[in-house]
Amino acid sequence: MDFKTAADALEDRRGICMLTTGSMELDKLLEGGIESGSITEFFGEFRTGKTQICHTLCITCQLAVSDGGAEGKAMYIDTEGSFRPKRLEEIAERFGVDPAVALENVAYARAHNSEHQMELLRMAAAIMSQDRYALLIVDSATALYRTDYSGRGELSERQMSMAQFLRQLTRLAEEFGVAVVITNQVVANPDGMSFAKDSTKPIGGNIIAHASTTRLRLRKGRGDNRICTVFDSPTLPEADAQFAISAKGVCDATE
Repeated sequence: MDFKTAADALEDRRGICMLTTGSMELDKLLEGGIESGSITEFFGEFRTGKTQICHTLCITCQLAVSDGGAEGKAMYIDTEGSFRPKRLEEIAERFGVDPAVALENVAYARAHNSEHQMELLRMAAAIMSQDRYALLIVDSATALYRTDYSGRGELSERQMSMAQFLRQLTRLAEEFGVAVVITNQVVANPDGMSFAKDSTKPIGGNIIAHASTTRLRLRKGRGDNRICTVFDSPTLPEADAQFAISAKGVCDATE
C-alpha cells in the first residue's frame, strides 16, 4: 500500500455501488443510497425503523446495478433476535425478486455474546472470499457489548473490545468492497438540555463515531413515517428526509 494520487483515488471511487434504501427521498438524502466499501451506522430509539432498513437492504443489494443494487449476496449478523425471513419474502415480491432465490442469497447468523460476534466476522471473511457479497449487516453492533460489560469498571475493556470489532468491520468493507451497515442504540444524554429537540445520544462514544463513515439518526414521525437525519458524514450535508415503513419494507413517506 503506497501513496497514490488523488486522481487515482477518484478513479477507485468510481467503482463504488450505491444500494437503494427503497425510499426515493432517503436515497436523495444519501446522494444515491448506502455506499459500498464503508460503514454506515443507523441509530435511534426502538421502533424507528433500523431493523426494517436492514431487511430492505438485504433484498435491494441483490438487484441489478441499474436498479440501485450491487448484484451480490447479503450477510446478516443478528444480536437481538429481530431477524425475520418472512419480511424478506414480502420485500422481495415488491422488488420483483423470486422470494426463494432472495432468501438463498442471505446468509444469517445469530450472535449470543460479544466474543461470538467477533468470531462470526472471521467466518464472514472466509465466506466472502469465496462468493460475491455486497452487504454485511450487524443489527445491533453494540447491544451485546452493553450486556457483556457492565459498570464503569469495565468501560475501557468494553471500548477496546468494541474497537477491535469495528476495526475488523472496516477491513471487511475495504477488502471485499461490501457495504457495511450497523445499527446502534441510544441513551439519554445527561449533557443535553431536556428541552432540546433530541436529548439522546448514540452509545459507544468516540470509538463508534470514528469507525462509522456515515452516521444517520432515525426518529419517529407521524404514523408510519420516520425521519432520517445526517448526523455525521464526510460528504453529505446535514439534512433530513422522511420515509415510511410498510409491510413491504422501507418506502416513501405517506402524507
